[in-house]
Amino acid sequence: MVNGGPVPMRAKRILVVDDDQDIARLVQLHLSDLGFEVDLAFDGREGLEKAAAVPPDLIVLDLMLPHVDGLEVCRRLREGGHYVPLLMLTAKSTELDRVLGLEMGADDYLTKPFSIGELVARVKAIFRRVEAIQSASQSDQEEERLSLEGLEIDSGKRTVALDGRPVALTAREFDLLAHFARHPGRVYSRSQLLDTVWGYGHDGYEHTVNSHINRLRAKIEEDPAQPRFILTVWGVGYKFAEPLSERA
Repeated sequence: MVNGGPVPMRAKRILVVDDDQDIARLVQLHLSDLGFEVDLAFDGREGLEKAAAVPPDLIVLDLMLPHVDGLEVCRRLREGGHYVPLLMLTAKSTELDRVLGLEMGADDYLTKPFSIGELVARVKAIFRRVEAIQSASQSDQEEERLSLEGLEIDSGKRTVALDGRPVALTAREFDLLAHFARHPGRVYSRSQLLDTVWGYGHDGYEHTVNSHINRLRAKIEEDPAQPRFILTVWGVGYKFAEPLSERA
């Protein structure tokens, strides 16, 4: 309570990292008009420093940056302990650059030139997804701890342990694993996983799912070539193994 009234909600903080100052300030203007607090950085090094000093709620990150490029910024942020959503901007038209950004942990991307309306829609969609995940984590107490054959997943603390040993996962890897574990035995196609875990589909980038599955298996499977948790359903997609007691 403040002066007898309710505590006002803090405005969402957005950090825009783009060396094109005209674009950065245009984005800042339009996002500020929507009630967001928007800070700017004009190179990768400055972006990392500002993200560490005052963690934002979202980073709009250009791919081509001086000093430290956007992919390296993305990698360093995902190695840190604090998860922040990333909307990647790229002027490149090649598929590889967009795929690399998504595989390093970007939540979404926009290709320059883009409309302000589209950027605003993507920003709002990311915040809706984050809020939905937070709400589900708070309300579904029965899903806070999941256990299967030595694999322990704590959705509230966002931690994973295997046979008592902590497993370090990126935010996207955790979301993917938790989604699978909540629905053992259910088969998901790559496009379904993109829609559900990434937020909405990225046509043509289903192999991003493959890369995340491979990294997850490398971290939680004793033999990634013969997985016992995340199973491939040939011609369809993937599923999480059912508990031994439920198998035919």
